[in-house]
Amino acid sequence: MPIPLDVLRVVLGLLCLFFAHFLGRSIVRVRRGQRARSMYGWLIRTAITAGAVLWRRGLDNISIVILTLAAAALVVGVWDEQRPKPQEDLTKEIFGGS
Repeated sequence: MPIPLDVLRVVLGLLCLFFAHFLGRSIVRVRRGQRARSMYGWLIRTAITAGAVLWRRGLDNISIVILTLAAAALVVGVWDEQRPKPQEDLTKEIFGGS
């Protein structure tokens, strides 16, 4: 009886989505001149998990969905990092304001 590997492919696909999001964030950081080394780590992780999803069956429905969502996660990561959250000024709340 063969072992069903589709569950493992889906788990690797979810990891691929996670890694692609952080790859997009690190691409923006590299363009700003911050932390160039981290981008290569996220790129390698994303490529390995995407390759593992494609390994046995090639392009089937699961892999197409995962790769499409990974591309969307990369774009969301870039968009997320380009619009950083503003820092709140808590000086009056901490020290009391007059």
